[in-house]
Amino acid sequence: MPRGNIVRIAVILVILAVTGVVLYRFPMQLGLDLQGGVHIVLEARETASTPVTDEAMERAMAIIDRRINALGVAEPVIQREGSRRIVVELPGVTDQQQAVDVIGRTAQLEIKDPLGRTVLTGADLADARLGVDRFGRPAVDVEFTPEGAARFAQLTTLYVGQPIPHLLDGELLVAPVVQEPITSGQGQITGNFTYEEARNLAILLKAGSLPVPLEVVEMRNVGPTLGKESIDRSLRAGIAGLVLVVLYMIMFYRLPGLLADLALGVYILLVLALLAGLHATLTLPGIAGFILSVGMAVDANVIIYERIKDELRAGKRIRAAIRAGFHRAFSAILDANVTTIIAAAVLFFLGTGPVKGFAVTLSLGVAASMFTAIVVTRWLLEAAVDTNPQGTARYFGVREAA
Repeated sequence: MPRGNIVRIAVILVILAVTGVVLYRFPMQLGLDLQGGVHIVLEARETASTPVTDEAMERAMAIIDRRINALGVAEPVIQREGSRRIVVELPGVTDQQQAVDVIGRTAQLEIKDPLGRTVLTGADLADARLGVDRFGRPAVDVEFTPEGAARFAQLTTLYVGQPIPHLLDGELLVAPVVQEPITSGQGQITGNFTYEEARNLAILLKAGSLPVPLEVVEMRNVGPTLGKESIDRSLRAGIAGLVLVVLYMIMFYRLPGLLADLALGVYILLVLALLAGLHATLTLPGIAGFILSVGMAVDANVIIYERIKDELRAGKRIRAAIRAGFHRAFSAILDANVTTIIAAAVLFFLGTGPVKGFAVTLSLGVAASMFTAIVVTRWLLEAAVDTNPQGTARYFGVREAA
């Protein structure tokens, strides 16, 4: 076998090895419709100082989104319901109370002087993150904005030896006694926090306070919306469809069809590894996008093989026919895939939740199908021709020119 073919096969084996490692290290995450989670409905409450407006609701949704992202929940669903309600669905989350504590709290921080006057609020914070105090216990490290740092320095200078109450949503959080003026613009909120409490407090402070109070009007754990039986049926249908495609390609194209099936296997592993590596969440629409991209990958191979058959009928030798077939098929495959990616981009930027999952899966699938159809299939086919140059043309059903 020529050295070039050995290198190409080695590259394919390396790709398979890398995809295997990625899939092992990063198990696929499932969406709410496949694994269940928490469903929460929040309703905004109007007060004299905080009217419920569209702008306030949009800001509230943005803050909730930042809090959920900090929690590490993949593929959440956050959407408006009417003028005052926000529906939140968190796949894989089972602790309802933790979800509510992070998502639904107003999280209005107030730092007061010993006379009870508010000197700083959460708006004066530039950052908040999980840390530890001098005893190694969980704490929250905070950093103030330049204006906030100046006020905090003045506060701690004036009241050395006196307590400075920190309140969260009107409840006393901690009241540390000032030991010395703090002029660095950084501080630490300590207390008898558990790790989760300190982490959740850091998330709340960093994301900012909600512009309107939100009340939980509905909260429940939900199972997979498809149900286990429906998921099993979908998997069986997908496997059956894949087997039929593999058998069709072998029966119709024989050896070239088998090589296309091998390239399709590389494609499937590559897409799954990309999704896992990007920590994408697999939902039912995502599965639909994946299956659609599998069909497009097979379609690309069919176009290429039919072009090769046309070149063989025109009297070209098998090597020249393969080169011309791939060259002539490329423009048609590229046009079809580019238009699909454009449609997927529109869905991603204008859609929400599961629609974005469909768009991501479809885009990755299309990109991977281009690589496997144009590169992997060609490498395998050329290796087969180099191994048996006399008889390969017969597998296309066309007699090679003398």
